[in-house]
Amino acid sequence: MKKLLILLLLPLQLIAQNTPKSIFFWSALEQHCGKSYEGAIIEGGKEGDGFLGEKLVIQLKHDHRHKDGSEDDITQYGGKSSNTGLKDIQFFPADQETSNLIPYASNNVWWVTIDATSFTYNLRRIGTDRLFSVKFDLTKAIETPSAPWGSED
Repeated sequence: MKKLLILLLLPLQLIAQNTPKSIFFWSALEQHCGKSYEGAIIEGGKEGDGFLGEKLVIQLKHDHRHKDGSEDDITQYGGKSSNTGLKDIQFFPADQETSNLIPYASNNVWWVTIDATSFTYNLRRIGTDRLFSVKFDLTKAIETPSAPWGSED
């Protein structure tokens, strides 16, 4: 009976020792906290979309504002990671709040990747041709811009 018990407990012990891949992802991302990097649209930019031709700097939040700093009607949307992902990629399907706010974005899936030299922000609207990707060069930190509209966060 002891041999059987040991054989059954050994796989459980091995599973408990595995670190979730999201921890590795977060550790890679944490190395860049407080730093800023310039990015370039590598897929899906369109004239007049508010991104094309603009300087893009990492901020992991959909915070859409008017020029006076007031929030746009469509802001603070996104999704939550639905699983642990991998050490270099995390997926964020649109959440219910996003579906309520922007019904056509109910099929959105965002994902971010990170490696030693780059960070990418990506959006795919499932069932359409919509794809948007921005790649940030992590080898060249830039001066962090001041907080927008007097924000202290």
